[in-house]
Amino acid sequence: MRKTHHHRSLDEVHESVDTSGKRSRFGRILAFLGPAYLISVGYMDPGNWATDLAGGSRYGYALIWVLLMSNIMALLLQSLSARLGIVRGRDLAQASAETYPPVVNFFLYFLAEIAIAACDLAEVIGMAIGLQLLFDIPLIWGVCLTVFDSFILLFLISKGMRKMEAFIIALISVIGLCFVVEMILAKPDMSELVTGFVPTLPDDGALYIAIGIIGATVMPHNLYLHSSLVQSRKFEHNRSGIRQAIRFNFIDSAIALNLAFFVNAAILILAAAVFYNSGHFEVAEIQDAHQLLHNLLGTKWAPILFALALIAAGQSSTLTGTLAGQIVMEGYLNLRIQPWVRRLITRLLAIVPALITILWFGPDSTGELLVLSQVVLSLQLGFAMIPLIHFVSDKNLMNGFEIKWPTRIVSWLVTLVIVGLNAKLVFDEMIGWIQNSEDPIWIYAIVLPLVIGAVVLLLYITFMPWLRSKGYVMRPSGIPHSYPVDISLTRTDRFYKQIAIAIDFTDSDKKSLTTAFRLGGTDATYHLIHVVETAGALVYGKQIDDLETEKDLEMLNAYVQEFERNGSQAKGILEFGKPSKAIAAVVNAPENKIDLLIMGRHGHDNITDLIFGTTVNRVRHKVKIPVFIT
Repeated sequence: MRKTHHHRSLDEVHESVDTSGKRSRFGRILAFLGPAYLISVGYMDPGNWATDLAGGSRYGYALIWVLLMSNIMALLLQSLSARLGIVRGRDLAQASAETYPPVVNFFLYFLAEIAIAACDLAEVIGMAIGLQLLFDIPLIWGVCLTVFDSFILLFLISKGMRKMEAFIIALISVIGLCFVVEMILAKPDMSELVTGFVPTLPDDGALYIAIGIIGATVMPHNLYLHSSLVQSRKFEHNRSGIRQAIRFNFIDSAIALNLAFFVNAAILILAAAVFYNSGHFEVAEIQDAHQLLHNLLGTKWAPILFALALIAAGQSSTLTGTLAGQIVMEGYLNLRIQPWVRRLITRLLAIVPALITILWFGPDSTGELLVLSQVVLSLQLGFAMIPLIHFVSDKNLMNGFEIKWPTRIVSWLVTLVIVGLNAKLVFDEMIGWIQNSEDPIWIYAIVLPLVIGAVVLLLYITFMPWLRSKGYVMRPSGIPHSYPVDISLTRTDRFYKQIAIAIDFTDSDKKSLTTAFRLGGTDATYHLIHVVETAGALVYGKQIDDLETEKDLEMLNAYVQEFERNGSQAKGILEFGKPSKAIAAVVNAPENKIDLLIMGRHGHDNITDLIFGTTVNRVRHKVKIPVFIT
């Protein structure tokens, strides 16, 4: 565990690639190229394969326009993400943590983790299918083996950013070459292919596939990742240097995402040319596509290349999913854990649902699970896109590099399209569940409140920055607690010599501290106790060194200084873990000789006592001195 206050995003590779020493323009461009290739693998992962195969086999070339539209959306959003990282030196998670209240950030973090798990689920299944197709390894064993493949990242990142980028580019080259050969073998009808760029949705089922394609193409975790990866480049942070970095990173994004578009289009075109034209309209399973390729194209190389490309896609996407998980955890929670632990958590969150699906529904259900994972990704998009647009539109924070009105309007239109399509999908699905369910009460009791909560959260992150700009909402301080309150100590007669005060950095501190001073005066010694009770503190105890611990110590010292200014002796005591246990331990310690404990009432009543606990009651039963409750 390590301190993350003002930490640098992906600290291991932050500004590890120096671009300032390149004299030629081409050399400078090459130095900036790389981050977008790591992003692009997320746009050609196995989840894309499932949606592209389903769209091509069922509707022929009709949904190619969705791929093109998704690619344009992706280029716009990734360029905004890169701009945020370059100008502000913050990734999307860090910027959100500095803007929204802790409760909102927690839900945004939770949704980001769901998106990463959904993406990782696609990679797990894709890798397992690829291993099965090439080496005849059972799907269950393939899923289990994917636990180990993801640790390649730990090796690569230790070798430096450029080597990791080279590895990813090599995997992308494998995917691209495989599909070039597949396209030559498939011989698509070019005249029919061109008609697919005309926007049309043949039926309602096409909307589900289209949203899946958008979710598979524009991935929310890539917005977090790109804003961090661009910070791996070291450049002059003056206006010309920032402007050049934005321009070169846009070139990087354009090249990489167009390669991703080629791969996705190739999969859909392959499915349309081979399966749709031969009457195989329901090929959504990757295994089915693999088997049919040999029969329909008449060569054993077609399925082999298909499986190789699948493994390369799964492996490359696994690496970027790991990095994204690290970024959102550090950015939102100010918590950094060992990379192998982070990797294991992410992978287990994907393996468990994959194993349950395969064991319960059978291996043939993986295609539907892949498409579902991409729809889940699409549903998360609004919660990443909306904050991103707000951040890069802020004139004060972007220092003159905010996006202009035309880009802003297009960005909001893209958001409106994606959120609108998702809203229609959710509404249609709920209506279908209600109509097909004998007892729809569970839908009203569980699903409907979740949907309402998501809508409220979406509205909040959409309008709160605007309300703040108008002065209706105060900007958060960016620290776990508020600033120390003005306790305005007043001297009176002394009754106690050693007084302990439980501190929680809320308004109740004022009553506790002023009461203590009235009872002890300037002759008493004051022991100011605060307990850090974060998840990290519960596990690591005094070894924890994170943002909350740092700020708690600063504010505790501010209280101590206030007592000293009033002529009293005071010391701050920072403990870790469960408050009731830690406070009692300090009070009962013989060396402290405490004769009075003052605590603020926690403010909970009835049911909230069951949720938050009753620290006061627990402490007073563990100590043998008077407890004064303010």
